[in-house]
Amino acid sequence: MFTDESVDIVGVQSSWKKSHRQTRDSKTCQTVPVHTAEAETQVRSVLSSSTQTDPPENLTDQLALRSDLTDELPGLRDFLHRVEDLVIQELVKNSKSHAFDGYEVNWTDQHETMSCLFRLGYSEARDRGLQVTSVSWNCTGSVIACAFGRVDDGDWSTERSYVCTWNLDRRSVNPKQPDTVIETVTPVMCVSFHPLQPSLIAGGLYSGEVMVWDLSRTQDPVLAQTGMCSDTHKEPVYEVKWVPGPRRGEMAVVSACSGGRVLRWSVDGAEGKLTLTAGFALVRQQLPLRWSASRVRGDTAVGVTSLALSPWDTDMFLVGTEGGLVLKCSFSSQTVAAVPPDGESVTLHAPAQFSFSPRAGPVQSLHFSPFHRNLFVSVGTDGLAHVHSVLQPGPLLSLRVSDSYVFGVRWSPVRPLVFVAVTGQGVLQVFDLGRKCLRPVATVEQDTEGQCALCVEFNQQQLLAVGNADGTVNIWQLSAEFTEQRPRESAVLQQLADDVPE
Repeated sequence: MFTDESVDIVGVQSSWKKSHRQTRDSKTCQTVPVHTAEAETQVRSVLSSSTQTDPPENLTDQLALRSDLTDELPGLRDFLHRVEDLVIQELVKNSKSHAFDGYEVNWTDQHETMSCLFRLGYSEARDRGLQVTSVSWNCTGSVIACAFGRVDDGDWSTERSYVCTWNLDRRSVNPKQPDTVIETVTPVMCVSFHPLQPSLIAGGLYSGEVMVWDLSRTQDPVLAQTGMCSDTHKEPVYEVKWVPGPRRGEMAVVSACSGGRVLRWSVDGAEGKLTLTAGFALVRQQLPLRWSASRVRGDTAVGVTSLALSPWDTDMFLVGTEGGLVLKCSFSSQTVAAVPPDGESVTLHAPAQFSFSPRAGPVQSLHFSPFHRNLFVSVGTDGLAHVHSVLQPGPLLSLRVSDSYVFGVRWSPVRPLVFVAVTGQGVLQVFDLGRKCLRPVATVEQDTEGQCALCVEFNQQQLLAVGNADGTVNIWQLSAEFTEQRPRESAVLQQLADDVPE
């Protein structure tokens, strides 16, 4: 059915390579030739110049004269050669001497002056005759808080009062208009800024209440308060201080009143209240027998007028009393106070451990030295300032400050031997224990129309605030004489602390 057959070859020529060969063209491209040229430049000429003084006309004559003098004094050259080794030995010995270590040469005159930068006041408080009972600087040293109340006689327990603050670092400070005004239902006897949080202020009222305000809360600054509960003081609160709390970084408030109670409060901002955590009562049993019989109010109460915390020992504090005693006390005391219960929810302990020599009147102010753990200064209505060691009953020094009352005293935070005091005549006195004379090294007559100065506080920026009974606060700028520590001041202070009075 099928047979072989030869046929012609049929082929179709491809056009693919041909078409690509037609589309491929060889092209080249290059930039326009760059033309270069070399050039150089230099100054046309160089000029050298110099100058010198003209030689004196008689220089040759002077040299000849000196040569003649040397010839006429032949022993001078021999003398210089003979003492050369001795002089060099003395110079080497002086270079190794420590006789002038710490000596500072001061070619400028020091002026013992203080200038008043501001005179602060609140018109509504002054119009009502309120007095500045306490001042406190915040931890930055820029904001000053002032408490308005009274220390004179009269029935003013329900009088409305204020706490005012000024920020002195602002460009425009209005001395007559505070930055913050906090109104209270009764006079404020004391205020104290928180040592770490610059917006918190603790205050004690004449009614016995203790309050904490927060300046950052503009609508309602009251952060916590005791209220009129059974734990609250029953008499005016004269001192409030911040102390370390039981937890790390926590701070508590300590308050002291004229009824002889020292109470410690924990701050509960969430609940808006202060909770009593510990209480102490000053009782007759812990006072010297010859003193307790005539200087204790009623049966057992010992009126507290001032309180100071040790910056060196968180367990130790001092209290000044109406009877003129200064008592060294301990927060860790376990001795139960023999006092009748007054509604407190905690057991009251008797904190006094040691009594110092009594004064002739109430102790108005106490302050520990920031440079020595054992030294403190006290002032009172007898017009004297006593420098004490906590290890000795008698004072190391007694200095006459005023013929009237002395209401406030503070040790300088920058100079170990300097402290200041304010008097019932409105005078600011500055004392330097490094001077041989125990009189004030500076006396500032404040323009208070003869009214007394009630409180004084340093900040860390060379400023000093003095609160006055006329309702004003004077801010003083201290001169370098009182702010620059001198050589060996700490050694002199140590020597003072080591002295034992006869």
